Amino acid sequence: MNIHWTDLAAALGLLMVIEGVLPFASPGSSRRAMAAFSAASDSTLRIAGFASMAAGLVLVWLVRS
Repeated sequence: MNIHWTDLAAALGLLMVIEGVLPFASPGSSRRAMAAFSAASDSTLRIAGFASMAAGLVLVWLVRS
């Protein structure tokens, strides 16, 4: 397995771009989404976080294999 630091930097940069799209395009919707997240229970946030990590891992595995 050959990991390049430039690939990691590119992935993090792309993550930052994707994360910034909603607040840039619709600040009001972004504010409401953040309020909904802060009102969610810890277990709900953990499940959502785990699902997001699992989906990301599968996507990276599919792209890299």
